[in-house]
Amino acid sequence: MTILRKAARPLLASVFVSGGLRTLRDPDPLTPAAASVALPLAQRVPGLPVDAQRLVRINGALQLGAGLLLATGRLPRISALALAASLVPTTIAGHAWWNAEEPEERARQRLQFTKNLSLFGGLLIAAADTHGKPSLAYRSRAAAASAGRSVRRRASAV
Repeated sequence: MTILRKAARPLLASVFVSGGLRTLRDPDPLTPAAASVALPLAQRVPGLPVDAQRLVRINGALQLGAGLLLATGRLPRISALALAASLVPTTIAGHAWWNAEEPEERARQRLQFTKNLSLFGGLLIAAADTHGKPSLAYRSRAAAASAGRSVRRRASAV
């Protein structure tokens, strides 16, 4: 399973690394579409800049950085969650197929929207991956059960 993780993480991260780099280099093509989602979001979240281009650049930097972390296996769960969170506004702003008027454009945007949903699912799986080790919740339940058995054994011995 380790080989699978070592291959899958960079493959999953590659779209975010290349997209984040492209966005940082040239945010202008994405800024108009992002304004419809970025500005209402910035008004609701204190501290976020109101400038759509700056928000696009921040999103690009987040995707580049978290993509590199995921690809290299450093903080994979946190970076996968960060990428998943950044994918939601990106998908809504960039692939609003329901607003497209031309049938070809509608089909193209629906395909990209669905692709991003697939990436979102993959990121959620990566965020939940514990490298084959039991989760903290499982270990806590097992420790509590073991402690309970130990107490019952000692109580019956008395």
